[in-house]
Amino acid sequence: MKIATWNVNSVKARLPNVLRWLREATPDVALLQEIKCVNEAFPAIEFGDIGYNVAVHGQKTYNGVAILAKQPIEDVQRGLPEFADDHARYIEATVGTVRVASIYLPNGNPVDSEKYPYKLRWMQRLAGHAADLLADYETLVLGGDYNVCPTDMDVYDPVGWANDALCRPESRAAFRSILHLGYTEAFRALHPDEPQRYSFWDYQQRAWPQDHGLRIDHLLLSPQAADRLIACDIDRGPRGADKASDHTPVWCELDA
Repeated sequence: MKIATWNVNSVKARLPNVLRWLREATPDVALLQEIKCVNEAFPAIEFGDIGYNVAVHGQKTYNGVAILAKQPIEDVQRGLPEFADDHARYIEATVGTVRVASIYLPNGNPVDSEKYPYKLRWMQRLAGHAADLLADYETLVLGGDYNVCPTDMDVYDPVGWANDALCRPESRAAFRSILHLGYTEAFRALHPDEPQRYSFWDYQQRAWPQDHGLRIDHLLLSPQAADRLIACDIDRGPRGADKASDHTPVWCELDA
């Protein structure tokens, strides 16, 4: 089973790019973030035409997450349980024998505003729910835009970004707390020492042509899923397309 995560930065604005990539890459499951539309406006027909079922947790103009799958999508959970939030940032469902979640974690900037404590509270609740999931399910893939660079290897300028919410020690510690529950970060499991492997490049300051990127999109696997991991990579191709999202897909493959 091939599972991908991609912050599309508006599914309607990027629809031709998303459809093209799905046809070419053929993931069995695609976890989308920042769809930026309400449920009723999500292009379910277009995705259905190329063989995908959809589950959506949308919001007008901002945020929004979705799951696309070639198999039926069952037992859908919208919103992070036991966390009062008016942002559409979390959706979870079962596809076949795998429980998946699409996550759009808060950015947290500026760090001297309420946005950073909100990010840390959100991460703490996510860790609690991730622990609960391990007790209830075996094969889990929690994918999404985590808005965290786990280490200095995952940011082009560690010194310049040291105080950013994506790189601060508290953010990294919160991310590690999820891993310490027993989850495996798929990309680093197979590419432990590769620097300059990024999933996001800002639209500003020529970040893409200069490869000034960040690795903030991750696939976290339960022990049973990690045992089945046979491949994981970052597909840079979509970031170079016309009218591209500022993120690019990250995918993993699990042995049947």
